[in-house]
Amino acid sequence: MNIKIIAGVSALALAAAACTTTDPYRSGPQPNRTAQGAIAGAVGGALLGYLTNTNNSEQGRKNALIGAGVGALGGAAVGQYMDRQQRAMEAELSGSGVGVARQGDNLVLRMPGDVTFPTNSADINQRFYPVLADVARIMNEYDRSVVDIVGHTDSTGGDHINQPLSERRAASVAQFLISEGVMRERLYVAGASSRNPIASNDTVDGRAQNRRVEILIRPLTAN
Repeated sequence: MNIKIIAGVSALALAAAACTTTDPYRSGPQPNRTAQGAIAGAVGGALLGYLTNTNNSEQGRKNALIGAGVGALGGAAVGQYMDRQQRAMEAELSGSGVGVARQGDNLVLRMPGDVTFPTNSADINQRFYPVLADVARIMNEYDRSVVDIVGHTDSTGGDHINQPLSERRAASVAQFLISEGVMRERLYVAGASSRNPIASNDTVDGRAQNRRVEILIRPLTAN
């Protein structure tokens, strides 16, 4: 995917008390957060690219996570770990409108734009908060993975409108997940405008499918 990485990261305030729990498939105690409510203020274009605060690269992201004590996976453990995470996502997201697909050892969550956002807006629909909170909870349970969040649009309106809209929508999802305790170091955030359609832009239904935010969840491996 040819996506321009826009550097620059805004500081985010994480508020809310959390208890910790222990799970045999997690690298350590993690916050158990509930939905935080509305995300205040416009996200803008600051929350884009790799959010490691140390290195704007894929390897920098891995290094930051390993340095933070998140253990890398290897061998047969990769597939088994992603199997468990897939089952957990499918169970929680059934009937939510969010699609869960498996691509090798990776998971793809596809969030339709018409469900997630009002028309031409990057403000997440309040009724979608519980769904994203469930996604965040499972991400926190299965923290040995990296997460790419990419916004997509249909071809209506042109790139000068669609590129910033796709970026803002991806950033809104990322900021919500961070507010629910997902480590910012795990995230890569970008907008793809209309460059990666999954259906024809010549039909109403096809354009609706193309307006989406996709979350790609990949296992954290040493290599």
